[in-house]
Amino acid sequence: MSIATPQLVPASVLLAEPRPTWLTEWGAFASAFRFSDMPSDLIVQAKVVLLDCIGAVAAGMQEPEMRRLVERLGRRDSGSATAIGAGRRLSPLDAAFANGVAGTMLELDEGNQFARGHPGIHVLPAALAAQPCEQMSGADFLRAFVLGYEICARVGAASRLRSTVHPHGTWGTIGAAFVAALLEKANESDLVQIISMAAPLSISASLRSMLEGATVRNSYAGISARNGLAAWDLVASGFSSETDGVRSVYGNVLSETFRPEIMTEELGRRWEIQRNYFKRHAACRFTHGALDAVAEIIAKDGTLDPDSIERIEVDTYAFAAQLDAPAPTNMLAAKFSVPFSVATTLVHGEASVEAFRSPALADERVRRLAQRVSVRENSQMTAMLPDRRPAQVTIHLSDGRVVEGKTLTNRGDAQDPYSPDEVRAKFFALAVPVWGQDHAERIDALIGSLEGAADLSLLDTLLAEPPVKKD
Repeated sequence: MSIATPQLVPASVLLAEPRPTWLTEWGAFASAFRFSDMPSDLIVQAKVVLLDCIGAVAAGMQEPEMRRLVERLGRRDSGSATAIGAGRRLSPLDAAFANGVAGTMLELDEGNQFARGHPGIHVLPAALAAQPCEQMSGADFLRAFVLGYEICARVGAASRLRSTVHPHGTWGTIGAAFVAALLEKANESDLVQIISMAAPLSISASLRSMLEGATVRNSYAGISARNGLAAWDLVASGFSSETDGVRSVYGNVLSETFRPEIMTEELGRRWEIQRNYFKRHAACRFTHGALDAVAEIIAKDGTLDPDSIERIEVDTYAFAAQLDAPAPTNMLAAKFSVPFSVATTLVHGEASVEAFRSPALADERVRRLAQRVSVRENSQMTAMLPDRRPAQVTIHLSDGRVVEGKTLTNRGDAQDPYSPDEVRAKFFALAVPVWGQDHAERIDALIGSLEGAADLSLLDTLLAEPPVKKD
């Protein structure tokens, strides 16, 4: 039988394709892997990532839209799972959704430059909602979290999403589903099934939403966490997946390129969670090279008067150069604008959460300066991806002086990492305004010794604490 229409493959050909070997290897690897197999540095890194994710979720949960969303979800079902930092319990599906949304609200969630996305904020919400906390030990939780992070980060690294697709809500669904399956002690066969089952439940996340500042974009990771739990419910109930759902979606639909060899390259020896990055600038990661260069200029030349700046030139890699809109209309759009991010950093001294809120958006000093920022791609810088994230910022002053800053890596990347203490300091900066110093210290201490916890009841209680009332 033959078909003349290009790219249309006969069913007889498709159905004859075997299951890929990498998928079988992954099922065997994850099934056999135990917490006792985790080296000490991997355990430390997993706990630091968990702490960072919790801080990002708790802080994001205080945004007005999140408070209203949790209130709506709570009216539908009070449930048993915690909405972190909200002081409310929801159904597991709704809690996974809410925590995933909250974690992306402030653009402070960790990520992975090789996966080109944010594994942690997809996996953690599903992990916390997958099973009652009294049924999960700390060691089992850490093992599942690391493996869930690993599988979805590798899918991200093995594929090249279309330029119109936002990575949130895509391959993270596989990590969310995998962590749920692991926490219910799925067997090897089911672990293979869940990877293929979750792939087509990824969403067609639009990149344009972030450029427009359409805050639907903040929902993508939450939807991914919820869909991951649904995928495991399907497999556990006897539903079947296609033979190779990952290649179908990430080799043809959301991406046209999938490199299966990456899925097992140094498997068990190289851990993607140890190649992650942490964020201190409250903006899109693509802006961070320019913002690090601005920080270098401020450290070297001191604070610059915005009115003394004639123009600013930013040379950087392609994905960052795309973010050239100079006049964002809301906080999310501002975080995805290199001109605004550079301008507000120069005016406020840092790219803090407050530097992107409404008062900063309305600040004429920032708005005028952003109009004087030009952004262009340097093809040599683009060629350095993904290992490097370079940028050069050149500021021309009205008195004729020129000051420059340049970076090849983003601060916080695997090549220039923050120390665990620096990540902890970020956690406290986010968590203390939510719960107070004492409560934040209890969470930090518990995460620090999580592998010894018989269950997660105490962690659940701490995360369920209502936020402190503001005067």
